[in-house]
This record gives sequence, structure tokens and C-alpha cells, in this order.
Amino acid sequence: MAYEVYKMQDVPEAPLSFELLYITHSEYDKGWHSTAHTHHFTELFYIVKGKGAFVLPNHEVPVKANDLVIINPNIEHTERSNSQDSLEYIALGLEGISFSIPQEKKQTQIGLFTYQADKDSILFFLNKLLNEVQHRHLDYEVICRNIIEILIIKLQREKNIIVQQKKSYRMNQSVALVKHYICQNFRDPITLDTLASVGNINKYYLAHIFKEEIGISPIGYLNQVRIKEAQILLETTDYTIAEIASFNGFSSQSFFSQAFKRETKQTPSQYRMKHGDG
Repeated sequence: MAYEVYKMQDVPEAPLSFELLYITHSEYDKGWHSTAHTHHFTELFYIVKGKGAFVLPNHEVPVKANDLVIINPNIEHTERSNSQDSLEYIALGLEGISFSIPQEKKQTQIGLFTYQADKDSILFFLNKLLNEVQHRHLDYEVICRNIIEILIIKLQREKNIIVQQKKSYRMNQSVALVKHYICQNFRDPITLDTLASVGNINKYYLAHIFKEEIGISPIGYLNQVRIKEAQILLETTDYTIAEIASFNGFSSQSFFSQAFKRETKQTPSQYRMKHGDG
């Protein structure tokens, strides 16, 4: 009979303090893109299938299936699929930590890292996270934290990633999830009830805490995101104002024009004349 004993070293206490703000599993059609946005927390994206890019103000990073993407806090970015492929990914919002890869100087400077991940292992842990968050059984938060700690250790082992503690803002989890959802889905019909369902929270309480943390109501923020995207289309395309209103989720051209003027002090036509390409 063989019998072997392996003595464990003293296990150090967890050196990092972080919070999982959200985990989402999304699939978008060909040609989809989010709007440019930033977060005070770190985002991790695992590309399940498809191709696309993460677009920064002066840089574009192509991504494909099995890429792991890390975006550090306060990095302005937009996600998009390409014209031939849809894009499916799992995204995590992690508050309180950031990442760096010393040898990747270019990516370190822009605060965004991509590399091919250990597909089977990463997907296993991410699917476990999704399952725990979806079913919310006893002490699911503890299991989620442990899974993320395992993921972080694997990244440190395999990719020489340095994990750093960041001052935590302590954003409400429902607010973070709703804000993320708006940036990804602002073209869709969205109501306060929709956002409350996304955040798993009473809509009146959502309206209260969202305004308390972001400084504006959830629907006000949604309209800001839509109008920001509309400004880009007015500046760079020949789409009609009615088409731009429809593309960005407004129920009518008149409602779009009213919201646009409230936000910018100009009508869409005046804005295009002043800022358009020609």
C-alpha cells in the first residue's frame, strides 16, 4: 500500500480586498458596439466566441474567441463586434484591485491587456460564478469570492500578472450593474422597470441610490448615453435625424429632439451644422 503525506505550509491570509460588483453573460449581433465609457473599477472580459475590438481614444485592440481582456479603472473604452461576427463574452466588474503586466509596456501604458487564456479552466470558473450569482444559494458570496481569488492566482502564475490594491469607491452593486447594462444596451427599449429587474432591486430604491451615487436618475443617465452616441453620428454620418433617433432607442424624433436640446442647448440640426464633417 502506498501512503504519502504532503505537509501544507501556513496559508497566508488573503492580501487583497475586493468586491465583485457584477458578472454578466452577453451576446451581441454583427456590427454592435457599446458607447464610450469609463469605470472607477476594473473589468475582466472573457471572449467566449466571435471577433471584435476594444476601442480606446487613440488605440484599437482586436479581440477574438478565448481572449481574456483586462481593463483597469478610469480607462475610456468601447466594445464592439465586427461586421462579420457576433460577439459573446462574460464580463466581471471588480472593485478594489487593478492589474499590470511589466513586460507588456505598450499595453501597460494604455491600461488594457489581452492574451489567450486557458480556455477550459477559465470557462469552468466563470460558469461557476454565473451559476452562483444566478441561484444565490446560502453563502454564495463567499463561494464567488473564493472563485475570483483562484482566478487571480492562476493569472499570477501563468501570465506574471501583478495585482495591486486600489482605493475602493464602494459603489452599490445594483448601480454598477445597471450602469454597465445601459452602456451595453442603450439602443434597446429601456424603462425604469427594466433597469430595476436588471439590478434585482425595487425601482424606487434604484432611482434613489442611482441619483445619490451618479448624480442623475437612471433614465437621465440613459438619455445622456444615447445623446452622446447621437452626437457622434451627427458629426460623422449622413443619417437623417429620424434615423439617428431610432438607432439610439428614442421612441420618436420629436422626443429625441427635445431631449437633445435639453442636454446640449442646441437642436440636432443646429449641432450637425456646427460640428458635422461637411
